[in-house]
Amino acid sequence: MSEYGGDRAGGADPVGPARRVLLIFGGRSSEHAISCISAAGVLRALQGRPYDVTAVGILPDGRWVEVPADPASITGRLPEVTDTGDAVVLLPEPVPGHGEPGSPSALRPRILAGVDVVFPVLHGPWGEDGTVQGLLEMAGVPYVGSGVFASAAAMDKGHLKALLAQAGIPMSPYVVLATGEWQRDPATARARVEALGYPLFVKPARAGSSVGISRVAHPEALDTAIHEALAWDPRIVVEAAVHGGREIECGVLADRDGVPRASACAEIVVGPQHEFYDFEAKYLDDGAELIVPADLAPAVLARVQDMAVRCFEALTCEGLARVDFFVVGDDVLVNEVNTMPGFTPISMFPRMWEASGIPYADLVERLIEDAVRRGTGLR
Repeated sequence: MSEYGGDRAGGADPVGPARRVLLIFGGRSSEHAISCISAAGVLRALQGRPYDVTAVGILPDGRWVEVPADPASITGRLPEVTDTGDAVVLLPEPVPGHGEPGSPSALRPRILAGVDVVFPVLHGPWGEDGTVQGLLEMAGVPYVGSGVFASAAAMDKGHLKALLAQAGIPMSPYVVLATGEWQRDPATARARVEALGYPLFVKPARAGSSVGISRVAHPEALDTAIHEALAWDPRIVVEAAVHGGREIECGVLADRDGVPRASACAEIVVGPQHEFYDFEAKYLDDGAELIVPADLAPAVLARVQDMAVRCFEALTCEGLARVDFFVVGDDVLVNEVNTMPGFTPISMFPRMWEASGIPYADLVERLIEDAVRRGTGLR
């Protein structure tokens, strides 16, 4: 791959006929396998299109390796990046020419210096949370998705809820247990949590794919749920259950002028074998029915779509997001915002845009071109 020359911060057109794309996937989070599955979908979508694709996988221990840019190489029900490729060094410097012989960065550093745009299809901490986005900003390389602040804020459910509350967006009652709070004063922490009433949901603040989440129906189960969440994150969010709430999702995509637009909505109907839409229901069995488009009254649909865009703008998201809701009658409550939602062809975000008239491969291309248009730096 050739070295990149010139200023990329403005999103300049690439040299040559094919735009050079670096796909990064895997990662250190509990959503490693889901990131791999999403990456396979993106690679398949880019086949036959005018893109020169290089792929880098992040191992569960955090090491970066170059891997085949071939969706057929990502196999298994829950695939994983393996240590079979060349090590990659990515330096956060917006200067081409890293890795000359004898330099400390001689292990394939030109991968980052030689691309026009990065697609970090990473889910969870150390990828979706602003960390990789910060690296790419420092390197001056455009990338798909939200910037550092929006990525970090949306990843932490406690900070997300505080920002949305400030914007006047309705949510179910919640409590944030800060790092060490449960250990220092469990009686006070318990009293704060139980004031929400049962049943309630205990969640790691910065995990995704429903990892570490427990539905707690009675006080005797609270300690176990708290310890399960603490196994994934020292910060915890506890939410009051929404009785009778329909689980509705809506995608947001920046149009060619950067204006956020809402997709058709989807509904998740969880089967009786699951208490809620947990990891197993999402990925390991047919535990939920995914309905696209959702059957919503026109006024409720408009409210959900408007609120999805408001969330996107309140967090200063960019590129894409999926906003999750609870709908009870005519009431609409926001649950979460995902800045890099699951991206397999059958994931909700692509399915909602397919129902809105944008096929999967076109969606991938629009996100890449949006990233190049935005560039990096203050904006």
